Amino acid sequence: MSVLRLGVLVSGRGSNLQAIINEIEAGTLKAEIAVVISNKHGVPALDRAERHGLNAVFLDPKAVADTPDPRQTYDQILLETLQRHQVQLVVLAGYMKMITSILIDSYELRIMNIHPSLLPSFPGLHAQRQALHHGVKVAGCTVHFVTEGMDTGPIILQQAVPVEEGDTEEDLSERILKVEHDLFPRAIRLFAEGRLRVTGRTVRLSDA
Repeated sequence: MSVLRLGVLVSGRGSNLQAIINEIEAGTLKAEIAVVISNKHGVPALDRAERHGLNAVFLDPKAVADTPDPRQTYDQILLETLQRHQVQLVVLAGYMKMITSILIDSYELRIMNIHPSLLPSFPGLHAQRQALHHGVKVAGCTVHFVTEGMDTGPIILQQAVPVEEGDTEEDLSERILKVEHDLFPRAIRLFAEGRLRVTGRTVRLSDA
């Protein structure tokens, strides 16, 4: 079986990137990270990539700010970078930028994101804060394929995280993040093994 080539998009500290790197280096995920791309300069995620000898690229959104459609122009450059590195699966690991149809159409059902809630509840920013404000008893995280809607793509895996008495947003976020570090590599592994089948909005797992 050929090794799956990943393109990881990041914007921050890169803890989910690190979890993926750890699984690959441990031999439990048959994939390789072809390139790590950030829309923000000097973030810790790029440092992590460089420490592990990975291709680390900063693409500056300001460089296309004066174009007629900056978002589409940026994603065209992003797409060309991914294609140049022969990326097969795009992974959004804390990528804080909405992607456009330029990327989504070229990588249909080959872009994964992880979101810190049990979708479809609490999409968008500050999901943990939304959960606490609604007084839910169970939060969690979701790995899903990316479509043009906000956190609306087909759900691959989910895992619940209980909300504890007195939880702050930071407390809940930290516990969810630990679960993310297991769930995201697991979803990538299922894709690498060819075990994900999408029918409409439903993702089914086939036998290996």
